[in-house]
Amino acid sequence: MHIIQEEIGLPVFGSQKGSKGDDSHKIFAISPLPPGFALTLGNALRRVLLSSLPGAAVSSIRLQGVQHEYSTIKGVTESVVDIMLNLKELKLRKHNKDSETITLDVKGPKEVTAKDLKVTSDIEVLNPDLVLFTVEKGGSVSMQLNVEKGVGFDPAAERNKKHHEPGLIYIDAVYSPVQKVRFEVEASRVGQRTNLEKLVVEVMTNGSLTADEAMQFASQLLQSYFKYFGSDQKTVEPEFMADFSRVSAAQMEEVGSVAPIKESYTPIEILNLSPRTLNALINAGVGSIEQLTKCTESILSNFRGFGAKALDEVKETLATRSLTLSSESEE
Repeated sequence: MHIIQEEIGLPVFGSQKGSKGDDSHKIFAISPLPPGFALTLGNALRRVLLSSLPGAAVSSIRLQGVQHEYSTIKGVTESVVDIMLNLKELKLRKHNKDSETITLDVKGPKEVTAKDLKVTSDIEVLNPDLVLFTVEKGGSVSMQLNVEKGVGFDPAAERNKKHHEPGLIYIDAVYSPVQKVRFEVEASRVGQRTNLEKLVVEVMTNGSLTADEAMQFASQLLQSYFKYFGSDQKTVEPEFMADFSRVSAAQMEEVGSVAPIKESYTPIEILNLSPRTLNALINAGVGSIEQLTKCTESILSNFRGFGAKALDEVKETLATRSLTLSSESEE
């Protein structure tokens, strides 16, 4: 870790649910980071999340009486091409890596949805209300669908060149479970350092993986590649790599020395207070946790822009670190 972290403290990582309100959509944030690190980490994570996560998709179909995708089916409103496009929207979770075949046998009149698919115990349909096609009265459809688990995008044209088989219609397979990735680099401050950064990453999946699982997989994959560049466990220039045990030892020596003890200064930014509360404290000259704990409730209430809600936020945040404000009797 960068030696700057010894001065500004360890980065704090957190997450919150996105607008969808479930585990498939989350917003992750980490700060403070040294200059340039937010863009480096954000770009690497985004590329891996979009291209390298495993998922399941329909890769090919067989329709009774149909030889190619430009056909029509008697008694079915949609063409074969329309059915293929609808199948691309099918969201699946597959637990096993091996390919499997699921079936669909329906008679009209009926609006066929994804819940009509006969799947195995290894496959879950995540959007069962998806409309696949409509069968008119007297019509019937018998279909076999091949479901595979893979990575990225596998075009049907490439597979059709390699394994052309009469009656087997290949579909462009979009395996990636990640639907959206967006990252932003924001300014962050610790004490007098104003050139630090905060990385915010928004991840949305189709539900086959949670946003947490997607982020964990991407970070583990990147780590596995970075190990090749630093396979030798010997640390190069150890004095310029962050070592928090070294910082603790130096503080202990300072306490035990005869020289005057320098008051510790822990930047207030690491408390992750809301911007409004943080700005009110900094504008009032409170820049460290040590200074904050010496304040009483009445002192904080006199700060400009610091109301009852901010006071409650500060007290709750300090309590998570087993800290409290100074009592009125000590003032």
